Amino acid sequence: MCFYSKLSKTAIELENRFNAKIDKIELFTPTNQFNGFTFPKTPVISNANSRLINLFQWGLIPNWVKDDSIKQYTLNAKIETLNEKPAFKNSVNNRCLVIADGFYEWKWLDEKGKQKQKYLITLPDCNLFAFAGIWSNWVNIKTGEIINTYSIITTEANELMAEIHNSKKRMPVILSKTNEWKWLDGDEINKFKKVSVDLLAKEIS
Repeated sequence: MCFYSKLSKTAIELENRFNAKIDKIELFTPTNQFNGFTFPKTPVISNANSRLINLFQWGLIPNWVKDDSIKQYTLNAKIETLNEKPAFKNSVNNRCLVIADGFYEWKWLDEKGKQKQKYLITLPDCNLFAFAGIWSNWVNIKTGEIINTYSIITTEANELMAEIHNSKKRMPVILSKTNEWKWLDGDEINKFKKVSVDLLAKEIS
C-alpha cells in the first residue's frame, strides 16, 4: 500500500520536471513525509489540465457521498478492482499524476507486525516521479466548498517490494516518464499493473 510519501524537491524542480506551472505556488511546501491519514494537500497533475500542478487532498471523496468520512478508506485504490468498487468506478477516467520523490513502507519482522523496519523507497537517483492516481471533486453541502481529492493506485508488489511489504505484498503504481502521459490520456488500466521502473530501498532508523 502507500500511506506515507515524500516530496523534498523545490517548486522550480517540480515545474521543470513536469513542464507545468504550480497553481497557488505560495501554498506549496516541500516535506520529508506526507502522512495520508492527515489528508494533506499534495501536488497533482490532473487530466483536466496537464500544464498545471494543483494541490489536491489525499483521500478520494466520491461526488455522490454526503460527508467526507469515506476518505480514510480511499487513500489507495487497487488497480485490479477500480471498475468494481463504488467509491472508485465513477472516477476511473479522472486520471492524475501524484508527484513525489519517495515513499515509506514498513517490513514486518515478526508474524504479527509488532516489530517493524521502516524503509524509504526512491528512484536510484532520487529524482521526482509520479504515482498513478484517480481524482474526484466533491461539494461540501454545508459550506458549498469544492474539494478536489485523489487516491493512489496500487498493484501487486514487485520482487523488491514483496520483500519489504511482506504482510500484504502491495505497492503503488509508479509511472515511467513515457507512461505518465499514457495514464493521463486514459490508456487501458490493465497496461499499468506491472511497475517498470527501478527502485532503491533504504532502511530508516
